[in-house]
Amino acid sequence: MTGVASPPAPVRTPSLAPLATTAAAVGVAGALGVPFLPLFLTEEVTADPVALGGFLLAGPIASVLVSSLLGRLSDTRAIRRALMVGAGVAGAAGYGLYTITRDYWLLLALSITLVAASTSLISQVFAYAGLVLERSGSTRAPLIISTLRMLVSVSWVAGPPLAALLVSVAGFTGLFAAVAVCYALIAAVACLLPEPATEHHGERQDRPAPAAKRKLLFAVPAFALIQAAGALGIMALPLFVAAELGGTAADAGLVMGLCAALEIPLMLAFGALAVRTSQHRLVMVGMVVAVAYHAVMAATGAIWQVAVAQLLNAVVIAAVMGVGISYFQSLDPGRPGAVTALFGNTTVAGTMVAGPLLGLAQQIGYRDAYLMSMIMAAAGVLLLALARPSGKTRPSGQGGLGHRQRPVVGVEHRLGPERDGELTGAVPEPQLPHHRQTEPPE
Repeated sequence: MTGVASPPAPVRTPSLAPLATTAAAVGVAGALGVPFLPLFLTEEVTADPVALGGFLLAGPIASVLVSSLLGRLSDTRAIRRALMVGAGVAGAAGYGLYTITRDYWLLLALSITLVAASTSLISQVFAYAGLVLERSGSTRAPLIISTLRMLVSVSWVAGPPLAALLVSVAGFTGLFAAVAVCYALIAAVACLLPEPATEHHGERQDRPAPAAKRKLLFAVPAFALIQAAGALGIMALPLFVAAELGGTAADAGLVMGLCAALEIPLMLAFGALAVRTSQHRLVMVGMVVAVAYHAVMAATGAIWQVAVAQLLNAVVIAAVMGVGISYFQSLDPGRPGAVTALFGNTTVAGTMVAGPLLGLAQQIGYRDAYLMSMIMAAAGVLLLALARPSGKTRPSGQGGLGHRQRPVVGVEHRLGPERDGELTGAVPEPQLPHHRQTEPPE
């Protein structure tokens, strides 16, 4: 028949099964290696407090610098997969040398080079996912990004207990060997990923567009403040439970485990919401809830109240850490590597701010740590309000994640069955017409 248009072919979500494996492995590597690093430096390396503090400060600073540099580099050249493979190899080599090295200065050199390079993996994983989903025209990008982020959270639920078991059975040599194996696995799996070509060189920029620059100017410090508030709250929780509420370390562990269990389904729920409504609004809700959470914690008088309050904390983590990645990518779609690295760096910056504030709380009272966190969260809300999207229309190909974009070019490797909306499926090459999209209403 003539004159009857055939229905458009459905847009299929690209295969992210290798990325899901990579995200989980990155989470396990961090959950194994990070928590027991101070104990390793204290017991095995016999570092004094000054040396310990210097090591724990130099590593994050180097990570921020390396992640930012590699993020910008990945936006200008089609080398994102190569960077992920290289970061995995660097992590395997760095932690492999940790197994046989007990010299402080050599360990510090490894920390600010090979190990710092490996920390760029988490940003590159989410930047890669965002780029491929954008190019495929997927409308479910925020949900998939939140699902990948959830895998990292699940890894942190199981990782620290497994690390403790490895230390008790095989010592720190066995622990770091396991971390090295995780990074080697990451490098191997990353080799299976297709390299998305940088099709439109004009869209990949070294510098943000003026509108994106204004939004990032407010969003970055807002996220750094909310991350600092969350980090301070987590650091202070065991001390607060013991000193103020008369609890034990086991009580604090159960409370933190409860929060981790609650945040996993909430990340999926917020990811699904982010497909249908404004990501800015969802993140703003998370930050407002953060103010309420820290206010409740400052007023709690019993451990059961702290446990109930973890529902609020789980909402904060699901909104800020889950949707936050997609939100940052939507602020400057032309630079997914750079803005995802910025998001990761807000976590590092927040942790660095929280450390001295915990020392202050040790002097004036751990309950006051939550008052400080509440103030930082409130300041974050005010800053994020200034980053509110304008809601103007914009052409297809310039929107954030969740808008239909051009298909992936140069990604023809099929990795699984074609099922839309799942972490398995092939990368199609649909020819999408140009059209205009608008931001969801505020």
